[in-house]
Amino acid sequence: MAKLCEEGGRLYANALRTGRIARADVEPAPCLMEFALLHPDPDDANWLRPVPPSVALAQRLNPIEHEITERRRLSIELADAFEPFMALTAQTTTSTHSITVLEGNDRINAALDLATAQCQHEMLTVQPSGHRPERSLVQGLERDRPLVERGVSIRTLYQHTARYSPEKLAYTDQFANGKVEYRTIDELVERLIICDETVAFIPARDDQKVALELRHPGLVSYLVKVFEFMWARAVPLSTGAPYETAPDGITDIQHSIAKLLVEGHVDEAIARRLGMNVRTCRAHIAKLATALGSGSRAQLGFLIAQSGILNKDHPPRGGDGTP
Repeated sequence: MAKLCEEGGRLYANALRTGRIARADVEPAPCLMEFALLHPDPDDANWLRPVPPSVALAQRLNPIEHEITERRRLSIELADAFEPFMALTAQTTTSTHSITVLEGNDRINAALDLATAQCQHEMLTVQPSGHRPERSLVQGLERDRPLVERGVSIRTLYQHTARYSPEKLAYTDQFANGKVEYRTIDELVERLIICDETVAFIPARDDQKVALELRHPGLVSYLVKVFEFMWARAVPLSTGAPYETAPDGITDIQHSIAKLLVEGHVDEAIARRLGMNVRTCRAHIAKLATALGSGSRAQLGFLIAQSGILNKDHPPRGGDGTP
């Protein structure tokens, strides 16, 4: 669609004021003829007369209005064509939208903000240990503070290493006066957020850039049961209980490491699952080897199995997250 140029607008305005304009004067503004704003003067071929603005506007609008009318007709035909199928899909609409893929931090955070804003009773969260950037902590504060102020209860599960994280301890202190509970457990798998037992969020990729928003009642109910299972085995953060050494000289955290070693996990995987850095994990493995009298990694696995420590009940008593 052509656009009336600035020079064309000025010349058209002059032509309307004077009633006509010389052909030679409009040569620098061909847009006047493209818009059909001028027509030949019947009395003198060297002059042009302006078309009234109302007529010119109508000429420009007619094809647009025709196109709008045609598109409206087409939309009605499409609606009529698909109307018989709408009833057939009505029963599956809920399941279709029960799982939503959220790509990118902005979309994930927007969905979390909406869900927490609508949360009225309780939010359950599982937060595996790991360094959280300052921006993430600020977002968490901005999201959780309104919940606490509304009287919504929050229960959060951390790994034992959170007991030794100044950032996490400072974060939990922000809500000391609210209906908030924090517990720790030796091993967590993935992040989880559940609002009012109606919507849950889980990561769909290791880099945390893709998440799933779950609203299927069966799925959410299952995740609530998983959370309650872990919650019942976790230790209240408020107890501040450090991990203890059992009579056999093996600490709780070393007991967890021994179990993962026997399962065949490498140091990096064990550290990730227990929420500690690799250096700390290897230090615990060295202490475990000393306690069992092992001289090699291969011998350590054999001695763990032979010692029977994996058959003993080691109730959680906290954790060691010394960096």
